[in-house]
Amino acid sequence: MKLATWNVNSIRIRESQVLRWIGRVEPDILLLQEIKCEEQAFPTARFSELGYQTVVVGQKAYNGVAVLSRMPFTVRHRGLPGLPPEDTQARYLEIETQSIHICNLYVPNGNSGGEAGFAYKLRWLELLARHAQALLEADLPVILAGDFNICPTDNDFAPGALAADDALRRPESQAEFFTLLWLGLTDAVRELWPGQAIYTFWDYQGAAWQRDLGLRIDHTLLAPTLAEALVKAEPDRSVRGEAQPSDHVPVFIELAL
Repeated sequence: MKLATWNVNSIRIRESQVLRWIGRVEPDILLLQEIKCEEQAFPTARFSELGYQTVVVGQKAYNGVAVLSRMPFTVRHRGLPGLPPEDTQARYLEIETQSIHICNLYVPNGNSGGEAGFAYKLRWLELLARHAQALLEADLPVILAGDFNICPTDNDFAPGALAADDALRRPESQAEFFTLLWLGLTDAVRELWPGQAIYTFWDYQGAAWQRDLGLRIDHTLLAPTLAEALVKAEPDRSVRGEAQPSDHVPVFIELAL
């Protein structure tokens, strides 16, 4: 089974690029973040032509997540469990197929809104960990994947790419990421590439792509039974060099399922 996660930074701008990538890679399931549109504006018909069933949790101009799947699935949650009803940020979508339970997430960045914005990020991550623990205690074959907006260690960003006080590398953010790993989840990319400088994001500013000033903030975390089936896990860097790219690239995994 092939699964990928990709922050496309506007599906309306990146639609053709996503269609080309799907045609080349043929993932069974593709998780998208930051689609930046409401459900009715999502190009569902184009993906249906390629055999994908689609579900969207959208928001006008901001955020938004979607799942494209060639496998039948059931939607379990359209928002992160535990958030108050008045929180309408479109950042979470959870589905279940016959063989896997998938949580598609777009974690708040934490750099806007001052300390209140950073506190919101931490609270969001605390609720994610609480829900992940419940899923693991239910012995579900769960995958948490998406844009976590966290560089877990100093090896996950290029020297000079982030200020010391950036929310993506603050100790509190990193601690929340490791809380997920301590629950029993496996970081798929680091499982197969433990020491390498691997990035999934390059800013549009400062010639970050040309200078390889990248960050690894898009992750795929696997429950123990799925980690045992892991065959491949890596970002597709080639996409960042295409015309009018997202600042993120797809992270692709393959499981022997």
